[in-house]
Amino acid sequence: MVKQTIQIYARVKPLARRQQAGIYSVEEDEKSASSLEIIVPRDLADGFVNNKRESYKFKFQKIFDQEAKQDAVFESIAKPVAECALAGYNGTIFAYGQTGSGKTFTITGGAERYSDRGIIPRTLSYIFQQLEKDSSKVYTTHVSYLEIYNECGYDLLDPRHEASRLEDLPKVTIMEDPDQNIHLKNLSLQQATNEGDALNLLFLGDTNRMIAETPMNQASTRSHCIFTIHISSKEPGSATVRRSKLHLVDLAGSERVAKTGVGGQLLTEAKYINLSLHYLEQVIIALAEKNRSHIPYRNSMMTSVLRDSLGGNCMTTMIATLSLDKRNIDESISTCRFAQRVALIKNEAVLNEEIDSRLMIIQLKKVIQELKDELAMVTGEQRTEELTPEELLQLDELIKRFLEDPDPESMLDIGADMRKIKHCFSYIKQLINHTNIPDRSLLSPDIAGDNDTNTPEKKEELKKLRDLLHQRDNEINILVSMLKKEKKKAQDALFQLSAGSSGLAVSESSLSISLEEGRRPSACINVKDTQDFSSSVYRSAFLPRQTGLGEKMSLGRQEAFEIFKRDYVDTVTIEDNKQLLKQRFAEAKSLGEKINEVRNKINHLKGERTQRHMQRAALGVASPSEELHESDPVEETLRAQIEEEKKSYKTMFNRLKVLKIEIEHLQLLMEKAKVKLQKDFEVWWSEEALNLQDQQKKLPVSNSASALRASPQSLESQQHLYTNSFSGTNTSGVNPSEDPGRKNNLSRLSNSASAARTSQSSSSSIPLTGDSQTDADILAFMKARQNLMQKKGLGNK
Repeated sequence: MVKQTIQIYARVKPLARRQQAGIYSVEEDEKSASSLEIIVPRDLADGFVNNKRESYKFKFQKIFDQEAKQDAVFESIAKPVAECALAGYNGTIFAYGQTGSGKTFTITGGAERYSDRGIIPRTLSYIFQQLEKDSSKVYTTHVSYLEIYNECGYDLLDPRHEASRLEDLPKVTIMEDPDQNIHLKNLSLQQATNEGDALNLLFLGDTNRMIAETPMNQASTRSHCIFTIHISSKEPGSATVRRSKLHLVDLAGSERVAKTGVGGQLLTEAKYINLSLHYLEQVIIALAEKNRSHIPYRNSMMTSVLRDSLGGNCMTTMIATLSLDKRNIDESISTCRFAQRVALIKNEAVLNEEIDSRLMIIQLKKVIQELKDELAMVTGEQRTEELTPEELLQLDELIKRFLEDPDPESMLDIGADMRKIKHCFSYIKQLINHTNIPDRSLLSPDIAGDNDTNTPEKKEELKKLRDLLHQRDNEINILVSMLKKEKKKAQDALFQLSAGSSGLAVSESSLSISLEEGRRPSACINVKDTQDFSSSVYRSAFLPRQTGLGEKMSLGRQEAFEIFKRDYVDTVTIEDNKQLLKQRFAEAKSLGEKINEVRNKINHLKGERTQRHMQRAALGVASPSEELHESDPVEETLRAQIEEEKKSYKTMFNRLKVLKIEIEHLQLLMEKAKVKLQKDFEVWWSEEALNLQDQQKKLPVSNSASALRASPQSLESQQHLYTNSFSGTNTSGVNPSEDPGRKNNLSRLSNSASAARTSQSSSSSIPLTGDSQTDADILAFMKARQNLMQKKGLGNK
């Protein structure tokens, strides 16, 4: 049992460009806790008599300032809790703070750079690395992802999320057993055998979360989310199983409705969020009081699910996220006060061990059978059923071990079953009558009978025959190994010939290199994943994907998409990720080639050493001498070279595994950026189409689409309208003929519009708007606006 208070940490969010920084200071002390001091200057408008408090000082285990990186946060906060979870203790990490203070970035991470990974992906990576290193136990890992939205629970890993509305999905309900343990109905538990499976489940759950734009945060999570890792471990042959849970909680941010001014659905969500956080604070206050008899866990779903994490069998850590600009100073002080109350709670974490029910059932069945046999022996009850084939085989094995055991005090324990006793006597009688015992010396001298071998002449002759037989066995073994070697050489030559004709450098079969010279076959490195690694990664990364955009777009929309993509805000990040992905591909390809070379070299050295060993063995049979029993320096040199190559191979192989994980993560980031780009373009395109329809409704009847194609004057009038709509100025008093640059723009606009319409009419693709004329008009409108904006910028300069 481990007793400790809830550990509290603070993290300060970096300020944006237009935000005014508040006054605060951080005092770091390695021996004791760090302290954060927030200063609120007095407002002169309140008058000279002002007793308002100016300085607020709070203590935390550690404070992460604005320059802190994600890896430093993981090493200090999440790594100790993950180690406790691997040891069999329950753990919880939750982030608390106002909306937009960086909770989701700390827990889940950012999607732009690989270094922005949060606590959840880093914890998954660390846990699976530790599981691979520990081979003394058998581990099983499961994952669940719960969302609490408007006080209703939903399973984020439910595959029906994409095809169904939120109201149609089954709700997660809380059930309590007589021991007051919480069970969640309709919450799935997905098994994750490796890091890749766990990250895929995390990515699936993040895409199903409720996110909305608020005045305080452009991507505000509107629900509480609990990502849980279930770990069970068991030693081979042991009846005890260790089970632990690690909760990683991303709470929704509190917000003051009076300050944000939200309404509608956002107001409803804000009410539920603030109410659940209020109930959480009530539970914290009740737990901090010593003489409190009732803890209001059942007031909200979140406090019911986190009952053990807040005041029970768990090692809990809290991260207080702060946004210390002048607007949010009061909320930051409130968050720090909440953290100080949380630090007063003391939990008692217990090692979660239990007996494996399956092994207990097997043991109890065995005890019951033994008791039945003893009862039948005492009462004299005759059992009529026959022994099963499994029981007969087990009895035969016990009899053979008993007869081959040279210990005269050995016992044959078969229980109190008369059927087994009779079978044993019958089996021994059959062996003696048919002389089927391999070594008759195991029997007594009276049964063995043949005592002529005890004479000295017989003993010496028997010894010579045994030595000759042993020598012949050695010669046969050497010849068999030489034949196998020659056969293997012929097979390798045929294989290399076929591989050279097909252009493959590596076999598709699974190869392994022993690390302990065959004496430890369990310590082998499986290199199946390294064969043609780079080519497989290239094939999986650059296969053509169905985007659903290019195949169903008109020519006008395709050109508009290219212009939109060029001016997109995340274009630089996407290009950086592409370059980084190409670098990782090149490095993985180079490592794969080096690993193949090292493996071939190791196989060559092993072949030389085996050939050397066989030559010495054959020489020892032909002309034995004492020198052959000494160690061969050439063989020792070959063994040392093999060990060096194996170390190099293992290092490169581990690096290749790390590269594979990074490449998969970068591919996920690229896929998310691609989906976001397509969605943003669809929103932008629909807005442009609505704007164009509004402008066309305002035009007179003579300025219809046909008149626009026929007359350049109507084109100029539309151009004036577009200019007014985007520049906000009145151009009715300006003559277009007086501006030669505008004439050129209008002529280019007319040419591009007519070209787009011509290609649109001849194209076989189906435009998404249903009207190729509208697509061409939107494209011409967009180009004209871009030219005018560029010209306006040059004129200002």
